[in-house]
Amino acid sequence: MEEQNITAPESVEVVDIQFRPGQKVYFFDPAGLTLKQGDHVIMDTARGPEFGICTAGNHTIPQKDVVAPLRSILRLATDKDERIVAENRAKERKAHEICLQKIENLGLDMQLVSVECAFDSSKILFFFTADERVDFRELVKNLASIFHTRIELRQIGVRDKAKMVGGLGICGRPFCCASFLEDFQPVSIKMAKTQNLSLNPTKISGTCGRLMCCLKYEQDAYEDLLRRTPKEESFVDTPEGRGTVVEVSLLRQKVKVRMEDAPETVSVFANEDIAVFRNGKAKKNDPPIPDDWAPISGSGKRVRREKKEEDTAFLDPIKFRYREESVVDEPAPEAEKPQRPRRRKPAPKPAEKAPEPKQEPAPAPTAEAEKPKKPQNRRRNYHHRKPKAPQN
Repeated sequence: MEEQNITAPESVEVVDIQFRPGQKVYFFDPAGLTLKQGDHVIMDTARGPEFGICTAGNHTIPQKDVVAPLRSILRLATDKDERIVAENRAKERKAHEICLQKIENLGLDMQLVSVECAFDSSKILFFFTADERVDFRELVKNLASIFHTRIELRQIGVRDKAKMVGGLGICGRPFCCASFLEDFQPVSIKMAKTQNLSLNPTKISGTCGRLMCCLKYEQDAYEDLLRRTPKEESFVDTPEGRGTVVEVSLLRQKVKVRMEDAPETVSVFANEDIAVFRNGKAKKNDPPIPDDWAPISGSGKRVRREKKEEDTAFLDPIKFRYREESVVDEPAPEAEKPQRPRRRKPAPKPAEKAPEPKQEPAPAPTAEAEKPKKPQNRRRNYHHRKPKAPQN
């Protein structure tokens, strides 16, 4: 039989489900059911059967957007399921109040965030935040004796707390972490510097007290603009003459240049209208730029162009260099100076060997020397001594 090439489908049919209003949306397999927005369903999860709300009916998404494994919908929620969910919500509110009271009585340094009860009431989860490690064994015993079910306490971070509780950011929209972000992206203070934002912590921090996640969104665009924009204090050539860059506008792709001939004049030019002689602040070892030198070429070498009136038409603004009419500046060879012959050092004389000392003949061995010497530090053996005769 001929083998058939079985390929995975490019799209998958899914439904959008929320566990609770305002929380993150997850994809589930409808399992042959036709759902619409607002339907209450029971689905299979890693924690067992759970209750959820459908936010979007059956639709298809690309296979690459599916996070394996794709869980399925078990059934539509019945009236009995609705009563169980209502009882669980009441149990969560009661558990929250009791847990707060127990934490205060035990004097634990922890902040209770949320309480979740499983759909089948098999366990109750308590989420809290704390600066240090907390010994909550006594708290678990007290809660288990009250609710007679499995108790789990989980410590989460401040970002997870914001994701779980939700809220509105300074932009007026719901938190990104609570609405669509799947995981937290690393954010650094360098991103705020690159985007020319105020380094005031209150302006670049979110409600959780960490740097805002949205700083990551535009970082790639700013890095691309920085590669095509001269730095401040760069020496550039403009249609009005040469000058120094005093201010850069990344988003508008324009720079302010202080003219060399008229220092009190500051003009605005687009990036494509200027050519860069020196990118960045001048250094001590940098040579002065002659008047007849063109901007820095792509290879990093300075070139001397021929003095022609039409040379300004050959300016390539995108690559910040002139066309190939430029010739490489080669310094004139210096006159060779006659070199003095090197004076050779005289070879060192071979060192005279010292006379060897005469060896005196060894003395003849005597009779005393031939006798074997007794070894020193000899251990005394008292067991081989002859016993003394008994005295009467």
